[in-house]
Amino acid sequence: MRVVVRTFSELCITVGTLIVLFVAYVMFWTGVKADSAMGDQIDRLQQEWARADARPQSAPPGGASQADPPPQEPYKSGEPFAIMYIPRLGFTWNKPVLEGTGTDTLKKGLGHYASTALLGEKGNFSVAGHRRTYGDPFKDFPRLRPGDAVVLSDGTTWFTYRIDKGPYKTLPSDVQVIDPVPRKSGYTREGRYLTLTTCEPEWGHSHRLIVWAHLDSTQPVEAGKPEALRR
Repeated sequence: MRVVVRTFSELCITVGTLIVLFVAYVMFWTGVKADSAMGDQIDRLQQEWARADARPQSAPPGGASQADPPPQEPYKSGEPFAIMYIPRLGFTWNKPVLEGTGTDTLKKGLGHYASTALLGEKGNFSVAGHRRTYGDPFKDFPRLRPGDAVVLSDGTTWFTYRIDKGPYKTLPSDVQVIDPVPRKSGYTREGRYLTLTTCEPEWGHSHRLIVWAHLDSTQPVEAGKPEALRR
């Protein structure tokens, strides 16, 4: 009998230890790995942009004005293409934006819904991010308020969006939140919009939190940081 009790006790201790280790892994180690991965993605982007800036600038073909922005190419799946800044979440808060919303992609940063508009273009540029685990990029998502700035850079242009509505709580099945003109956003016509999505509650995924924003202004990177990022 004592042997059975001792064995059962040892089993409980083992299971308890494994649970503690798993929780530590989810809460701590995935965050360490994600922070490192996100930092690598940002470094990679900045190096690519620096190399592009160093290349000689050729005249636009066909006599096109240099003021006309070149058409954007589709983003490559799983690859970073922009950096996002949200001052409301802290002036040191910055995250890479990658193409796609697959599990591996969201471990390295925020993910662009591939079916939605490209950055700055007409339509609804939509981005997802983890609320918790993998760096907790959108941990403080509920702090966002109408009027807050969401700034992105693709290395050549600063895009400043202003939040109009949210955080709005809905179900994961409500895919209309990333429509070109989201029905519940308050927008009634085509425009250049931004949608951010994350999980709700903080440690669950039964619902989603959404914010919608419109493109407020753009400026070339060489003109310096936009006003929203100046302390």
